[in-house]
Amino acid sequence: MAGAAQQQMERHYRVVVAKPGLDGHDRGAKVIARALRDFGFEVIYTGLHQTPEQVVAAVVQEDADALGLSLLSGAHLTLVPKVVEGLRQAGRPDVLVVVGGIIPDADIPVLKDMGVAEVFTPGAPLPSIAEWLASALDARSAGTDP
Repeated sequence: MAGAAQQQMERHYRVVVAKPGLDGHDRGAKVIARALRDFGFEVIYTGLHQTPEQVVAAVVQEDADALGLSLLSGAHLTLVPKVVEGLRQAGRPDVLVVVGGIIPDADIPVLKDMGVAEVFTPGAPLPSIAEWLASALDARSAGTDP
């Protein structure tokens, strides 16, 4: 899988995967981080219990192209806007933000209105997540937003 994916992507993208808030369940975030790495992304995993400010700082420090937020705690409508606003204030509104985890269907359009590019819920196939992210980042690099 990795060889074909690396050939597909326009360039080598950096992705920060973060667990904001007090949620202590990180298996899903680690699975996603590994799948993205295997696909050809450079992945930086921040670990558990990150504040929105710490997440933004990691994105800026790592000069990331994308940010994946893993949320299982139900705090997505509180934490995601803080991260998105923090990225804007840090001069990085260009970072593609995706959210994964336990997200009620009714909240998905709300998150997208906040600036989240895509939301992946449990059961989303790992290859489809990686392919979507590569395609979306390639489109941004080419100047044609997804």
